[in-house]
Amino acid sequence: MQKITPFLWFDGNVAAAMKFYCSVFKNSKIVSVSGSGKNVMSATLKLNGQELMLFNGGPHYKPTPAFSLFVNCQTQKEIDYYWKRLTKGGEASQCGWLKDRFGLSWQIIPDILGELLGDTDESKSERAMRAMLQMNKLDLKALKLAHAGAK
Repeated sequence: MQKITPFLWFDGNVAAAMKFYCSVFKNSKIVSVSGSGKNVMSATLKLNGQELMLFNGGPHYKPTPAFSLFVNCQTQKEIDYYWKRLTKGGEASQCGWLKDRFGLSWQIIPDILGELLGDTDESKSERAMRAMLQMNKLDLKALKLAHAGAK
């Protein structure tokens, strides 16, 4: 069991959320469920090895972008895959951020982004940053081209 597990508050839709997230992330499974059918109170999931707890707490609290789940992607194909599925019924935001249909915020980010934005050559990192700020879903090729100074 991992030491720290995100505990996510939902408003009556944990059953739908657990099925949705397990359908999006390969190598995922429902570890445990408390309740059944539409009366699921809580669930524990493993999404690609990351354990999450989902809880039907009611309408008292809503998700906020102050908490997001970060998906580290290797390729544009992977970025496209997660972006398409997680924005369905949700909404795109800037710089690789989105909200899914349950209101949970996600960051769909290429693993190389930190390297591009943190380049010691400030002109390269600034070009990559300017390019990223113009994007919703991140375009890996465009980020690399901007970093390199290509038009």
